[in-house]
Amino acid sequence: MTEPHVPDPARLAQPIGDPLGEILHLLKLTGTFYCQSRLSAPWGIAIPGFPDVMSFAVVTGGRAWLRVGEDTPFEIQKGDLVLMTHGAPIDLYSDPDARLMQLEELPIRKVTDLYETVEYGGGGTECSIMYGLVRLDHASSPMLMALLPDVLKIDPWEEDAGSWLQGTLQFIAREARELRPGGETVITRLADVVVIEAIRRWLGRSPDANRGWLKAARDPQIGRTIVAIHRDPAAGWSVETLAQVAGMSRSAFAARFTGLVGTPAMQFLAEWRMNLAQRRLRETTLPIATIAADLGYQSEPAFNRAFKRVFGSTPGRARRASMESPS
Repeated sequence: MTEPHVPDPARLAQPIGDPLGEILHLLKLTGTFYCQSRLSAPWGIAIPGFPDVMSFAVVTGGRAWLRVGEDTPFEIQKGDLVLMTHGAPIDLYSDPDARLMQLEELPIRKVTDLYETVEYGGGGTECSIMYGLVRLDHASSPMLMALLPDVLKIDPWEEDAGSWLQGTLQFIAREARELRPGGETVITRLADVVVIEAIRRWLGRSPDANRGWLKAARDPQIGRTIVAIHRDPAAGWSVETLAQVAGMSRSAFAARFTGLVGTPAMQFLAEWRMNLAQRRLRETTLPIATIAADLGYQSEPAFNRAFKRVFGSTPGRARRASMESPS
């Protein structure tokens, strides 16, 4: 039995300026695969879906057609960035009549464990596309992914896009053409920045981004409580103590939190702790009892029950599954 964890006053006393900004600045990407392709018409590539990861395509030269899942194909051209958020299969081709080849059937050249190149096609009009698979690496990722649309398309050449994004894509294109020593590292790091910028643009512009916990994070009072939970998830939070952080009465806070987030505050806290637990089970070798105590659970059985309620399996089984599956 561990002693109850209480909120850390030093951490909670840190000023909260932009709650959403504080949450999102921790976002980073874990790259799982990057492929730079040089294609000549006619060509077509069928790429399978990959659960729990996002894929993106940056057109660094020419133009192509893209179909996500069973949706209507649309044309993409040099400078376009398309982010596919929910792991659907995609088709890329020079024109709608082009024959599709499976990705694994192409003449792929492996440069590093994460970076590959491919040259393929019939010798006609050329197109260059960088394709990648990435995973959002933060405990808030599942909540954010649930709110993102299936497809995010960014045109960096539009007037208000900012010259830095144009310059970054141009730099990626140059590195892809020349592939100088260390070029694959430069390309993958810059691609991560560009993908995060696509998400930030959606957050800043789309009306759909002003809902659920994202809308709550923008709320001055409820946002403070979300940040407090994120800063100290192991604290012995209650509706009363969270209401104090928000500067509201218990009943008003409970109603407002549920209305904005869509779930009660204590359910949100439990799911946040479980997201943290799942990540630690996957990325560390810490004993399950240690993870449970670090997240504020008084016993390992209590933690196991909470984990199973959220994910449908025990922590031990989840850890074994993550070790057996390729990352």
